[in-house]
Amino acid sequence: MTQANAKPRGRDLGLPFVGKTGPFNAITDVPGVEVGMYTRCEPGSTWQGNKGPVRTGVTTIFPRGRAGADQSVWAGQFSFNGNGEMTGTHWIHDAGYFSGPMAITNSHSVGMVHHGLTHWMIENVEAVRSHHHWFMPVVAETYDGATNDINGQHIGPEHVAQALDSARSGPVAEGNVGGGTGMMCYEFKGGTGTASRCVEIEGQQYTVGALVQANFGARQDLQILGVPIGQLWPEDAPLTELAMGETGSVVVVVATDAPLNPVQLKRLAKRGCLGITRTGTTGGVNSGDLMLAFSTANTRRWASAELHHGAAVKPLNCLEDNLTDELSRATALACEESVINAMLAAQDMSLIRPLGKTYKAIDHERLLRLMREHRAMT
Repeated sequence: MTQANAKPRGRDLGLPFVGKTGPFNAITDVPGVEVGMYTRCEPGSTWQGNKGPVRTGVTTIFPRGRAGADQSVWAGQFSFNGNGEMTGTHWIHDAGYFSGPMAITNSHSVGMVHHGLTHWMIENVEAVRSHHHWFMPVVAETYDGATNDINGQHIGPEHVAQALDSARSGPVAEGNVGGGTGMMCYEFKGGTGTASRCVEIEGQQYTVGALVQANFGARQDLQILGVPIGQLWPEDAPLTELAMGETGSVVVVVATDAPLNPVQLKRLAKRGCLGITRTGTTGGVNSGDLMLAFSTANTRRWASAELHHGAAVKPLNCLEDNLTDELSRATALACEESVINAMLAAQDMSLIRPLGKTYKAIDHERLLRLMREHRAMT
């Protein structure tokens, strides 16, 4: 479910983001990366005793595409604020890699999505199905209980399979889709967003792509390209009106085809924090802000297979540390643009807790007017 967006993105509106993007301006600009989504959004707007309303989903990412689901990627992970879940990270910290696809969903569906990823791998990857090679899924979450009947656990393994089977390269849908369906951002409607950057290092072209599930931010903190939009647009901010403060979360996934080792990738994951803070947030104590970065360079076979096959010494190419600053900059810029794209693509969604409130989609015309008034664009 990676169809083109129905609403203009930031660059379509003329927002002067810095940097050159790939052809899709998406995480899928990194060769091999495929994204799939399942969105479950059913009629109804009031709570129905763990039977609805249903406004949620799951987003899946194959670092090496479905054809490479039996391979691993070098990776690094960082927690800016830990009030959230990202499974599989203990092994990433110890070993520096993970295997197969990953997924992002809502807080109470992590277990079902974990089960769904494992089942799909058993059904589709020979090493898991026939040789009992272990699979440790990476599943991350943010909380959509203000708009979705989160306790109903409406995402099951069959929905995960649909998301995985739909994974493609190309344009990536944004806003109220996949795991981002019910999420908010700076008390506007938020959700799924993506962007990319192309950089040249020593004559070699590399791509950095980011995908965020944006569900964070207090209205007063929102900045877009340096303009204090949140202070200029204080109305229709449900959490502020209830004096709740920042209670959301964000998942940031960074992909690159640059050859990096796990230590360098952890540093790149940290730069995802700089990307989201460029939009104004300072990180709330109740926010789970979790970052993951992986590289598609340095092809790696399925981890368990290495116990029985291959050379005893494995090569790992990586860039010289002093040449990685452009990748860090590209990561921060792509993450910033991803957050803004998530809000620009979103559609209004009413809250079920509390009733009578709405996460409104950011109005493009009013945003552009404010940006022009503050000379951030012509």
